[in-house]
Amino acid sequence: MTQSAKMRLAIAGVGGRMGRALLEAAAAMPEASICGALEHAASPLLHTDAGQLSSNSVGIVVTSDPDVALASADVLIDFTRPEGTLKHIAVCRRLGVNMVIGTTGFTAEEKTQIESAAKDIAIVFAPNMSVGVNVMLKLIAMAAAALHEQYDIEIIETHHKLKVDAPSGTALQLGEVAAQAMGKALNEIAVFDRHGVTGERKVGTIGFTAIRCGDIIGDHTVMFAGAGERIEISHKSSSRTNYAQGAMRAASFLATKKSGLYDMSDVLGLR
Repeated sequence: MTQSAKMRLAIAGVGGRMGRALLEAAAAMPEASICGALEHAASPLLHTDAGQLSSNSVGIVVTSDPDVALASADVLIDFTRPEGTLKHIAVCRRLGVNMVIGTTGFTAEEKTQIESAAKDIAIVFAPNMSVGVNVMLKLIAMAAAALHEQYDIEIIETHHKLKVDAPSGTALQLGEVAAQAMGKALNEIAVFDRHGVTGERKVGTIGFTAIRCGDIIGDHTVMFAGAGERIEISHKSSSRTNYAQGAMRAASFLATKKSGLYDMSDVLGLR
């Protein structure tokens, strides 16, 4: 793609609320055009105009065939499920289409497949595309490095009742950033479950609490509790627009990239 050409975007999962927000954001980008819309094989939206799903007419027919949706795409934006995203990765790798991946819930083995694909295509992979959340990650790293084990760390996240994975990908990323700042691996110090007689809290651990209720889009709080004081850093989402806008910035970032694995810190210049 040349600098003057419009970036051609394909969007996966267009029938979901996040997919519709992505369609809206992409259609509003003057430097981009929508060239593909993907849904799962059982979706009632197949063979309909994706323009019905947003306030902007896009004139693209929804398909379940990634080869069709990606035939002329520069970038695929995927906020679906791990099994679907992994199938799309294989097609993108074969066709040379870059990817923005906001899907969460991958296993460690599945993440290695993403890393492997990034040898051939450029990928922005982040559990949360919100600009605000990624600024929060920077603040968490600074706080954890300064406070270290003298302060207990708890991560509380709240999402809608339809979310299928817990803790959220964003909560895990917040924990990973805090653990890394303390020179530790999250899987060695994370506490995901407390029930019954748990004993006293172990020094240096990071606790997680996941709440699922209502239609809450996504709230995250990291609490640093020390002797006589408490610091709380929070981010609350009232709309999916912020995630969609971040995804568009990630897609634009990939316009000049051929391969490599990136995250939102790279996109926002927060390294």
